Amino acid sequence: MAEDKAKKAWGGRFQEETDRLMEEFNASIGFDCRLWREDIQGSRAYAEALERAGIITAAERDSLLAGLDKVASEVERGEFEWREQDEDVHMAVERRLTEIVGAVGGKLHTGRSRNDQVATDMRLWTRTAVETVGQCLIGLQRAILDKARGRESTWLPGFTHLQQAQVVSFAHYLLSFFWMFQRDRERFAELSARVNALPLGSGALAGHALGIDRDFLAERLGFTKVCPNSMD
Repeated sequence: MAEDKAKKAWGGRFQEETDRLMEEFNASIGFDCRLWREDIQGSRAYAEALERAGIITAAERDSLLAGLDKVASEVERGEFEWREQDEDVHMAVERRLTEIVGAVGGKLHTGRSRNDQVATDMRLWTRTAVETVGQCLIGLQRAILDKARGRESTWLPGFTHLQQAQVVSFAHYLLSFFWMFQRDRERFAELSARVNALPLGSGALAGHALGIDRDFLAERLGFTKVCPNSMD
């Protein structure tokens, strides 16, 4: 039987070490390490929620918050060691946090599943990305408007199915792209509304049994509502 240290957190039912090919296939840390800011952001809020629920002490909360700050600082300075054995960003942050603050680092996972973290990190990241793309689209639309002004009487042949069609103004042609990008902005706005619901507190499957205040978490993380169904 392989030593316990060779087993994964999810590998309690297995007696042997995970095959190397499976290790490589299963590890997402090579790309989800980009979610480190969101993961630490969610963990900070969760530490505060654990203290509010009486699950950890104020001193333990402060220790966790200080440890998370140190982890963030190490990542920003390029000093953080990303290990494939950690599998994903959540395990990497938790591993380093526990190295810094000791056993209390393990309490941060109380009542919280990796499913919770994946869904929350992705929504936090997507929310920011949608806002960034939306601002870029606004800038692009303004540039199109600037180019279109004064060119209402600049004429060029229109084309349909690669054949010349009606004559159109250059301004009209440019503004066709303006309205295409407007629809993109509307799509992103719709996505922003859908993604702005907090999944944290859903647990691995059927919710949180330890009295975590999800409304507090939603407010703390800037979500407008909580997801109403933990399985969804």
